[in-house]
Amino acid sequence: MTLLPTLPFRVHLNAAKGRAGAPVLDEAGFRAARGAITCWPGYAATPLVDLPGLARTLGIGALRWKDEGGRFGLGSFKALGGAYAVARHLIRTLAARGITATDADLAAGGHAALTGDITVTCATDGNHGRSVAWGAQRFHCRAVIYIHETVSDGRAAAIARFGAEVRRVPGTYDDAVRRAAEDAAANGWTVVSDTSYPGYTDIPRDVMQGYRVMADEAFAQWTGPAPTHLFVQGGVGGVAAAVAAQAALHFGADGPRLVVVEPDRFDCLYRSAVAGTPTPSPPGPDTLMAGLACGEVSILAFDELLYRADAFMAVPDEAVAPAMRALARGQDGDPGVVAGESAVAGLIGLALALGDPTAAPLALDASSRVLLFGTEGATDPELYARLVGAPA
Repeated sequence: MTLLPTLPFRVHLNAAKGRAGAPVLDEAGFRAARGAITCWPGYAATPLVDLPGLARTLGIGALRWKDEGGRFGLGSFKALGGAYAVARHLIRTLAARGITATDADLAAGGHAALTGDITVTCATDGNHGRSVAWGAQRFHCRAVIYIHETVSDGRAAAIARFGAEVRRVPGTYDDAVRRAAEDAAANGWTVVSDTSYPGYTDIPRDVMQGYRVMADEAFAQWTGPAPTHLFVQGGVGGVAAAVAAQAALHFGADGPRLVVVEPDRFDCLYRSAVAGTPTPSPPGPDTLMAGLACGEVSILAFDELLYRADAFMAVPDEAVAPAMRALARGQDGDPGVVAGESAVAGLIGLALALGDPTAAPLALDASSRVLLFGTEGATDPELYARLVGAPA
């Protein structure tokens, strides 16, 4: 039985692995992030869901899904990154004034008289902005969040619910990134972005170190023989780089193959891997995978991925709704899984690659054990219900 219709996709085997790029995420930074985040009120490891029925449908040995839909009540893994980076920024700012503070001190409002004058900002397709807004509310500073013209009203409202000012700008996600940077420079705000660019790397590194907590949990939760493959979403590359770094730390040099999957309409990582240097995707139609609608790579994340990833895939939007429905309904006795549009990119990549000769270098077969990262739940409930045919 096939999960998805036959659809075109592109795959690039990363011949530069281990020879180009560079590791950029150190172990000490991860341990600091894990130590802080796991002490936040409400922290709990999200579940790793075994999907044996879907594995049988696909014809592989095992399939497990790291379900981030319940992360801190924000609906996505990005709760780990943006909020953590907000806390690090505030702690560094206070330290520069001779004040020592912890996450707990900030959350208790002990320094609110000072942090209340600090403004953080970012551009977002939805989930990162929600995390930054939540972090600003939690740690008592101000947030201004920029969204581009196609971000849904539901996602905008979810950000505003945490007290942030939401500003919608014309153009794409990358236009919103530039506008946030311009306004931050003009107003003395601090950009808390999940994408890095020349001269701006410290905060995005904090964001990615927070993301590593998700991968660390998943690898600790995995039982039995280790996974052979990891399929993870692309976007600017931050979460994929975090998974890559954590896989190297946990499994060593002979760990599972890492495949990075992004929409074929926003394939900046794929194009950059082919070129061997950061390369934007050309302007084109929008994608249903809103969280992955990124035209330019994060330079830090790309360095990590060029060094560690095994392959890059670009997949079509036409597969998004069928993949979401397959998870929601369960396969052959599996529990139903609520997965947002961006969460299913890895499943799409896996399903399209299986049995396709162009993807033979990925070495997928009946014995493969695959870990997928369900990076978001129904973060836009109206769109989810329309695509799946039922509410989350």
